[in-house]
Amino acid sequence: MKSLKFFASIALFISPLLIFAQGTMLLREPSVSKEHIVFVHANDLWVVSVDGGEARRLTSAVGAETAPKISPDGQWVAFTGQYDGNTDVFVVHINGGDPVRLTWHPGADVAQGWTPDSQSIIFTSGRDGYPTANTRFFTVGMDGGMPEPMILPFAHAGELSS
Repeated sequence: MKSLKFFASIALFISPLLIFAQGTMLLREPSVSKEHIVFVHANDLWVVSVDGGEARRLTSAVGAETAPKISPDGQWVAFTGQYDGNTDVFVVHINGGDPVRLTWHPGADVAQGWTPDSQSIIFTSGRDGYPTANTRFFTVGMDGGMPEPMILPFAHAGELSS
């Protein structure tokens, strides 16, 4: 019984130290591939190897980046960027670089995932143009262009399985 009390008192003493030693706990919205984890911290995107190590920042623009989605081939990250008062879909290479804007609608376009071939990003939008419209799924290619509506008439969140 004495040893149980001893270990309990040690655990009570050490546990707060372990919590503070771990650093930030505000890592949100992870997207995982075979090699990488992309997550949101401080409204920027960060990437780290699935084996661990030091995370590196993928985005640093003024504005918030959320909803990262790694492509099935592991080469790209689609995300929702809130720049200049608008919410649109962007893509950036997994190794970094300048994000490329893919949607230009004045309403919110929110990244949801990828098509299995890694050629198009799936996003939700309320762009149907009438006041009571629900959001639905759209796709946009890596080169941008006009988004194409998907067959589902209503959608809020989801992805295609590969």
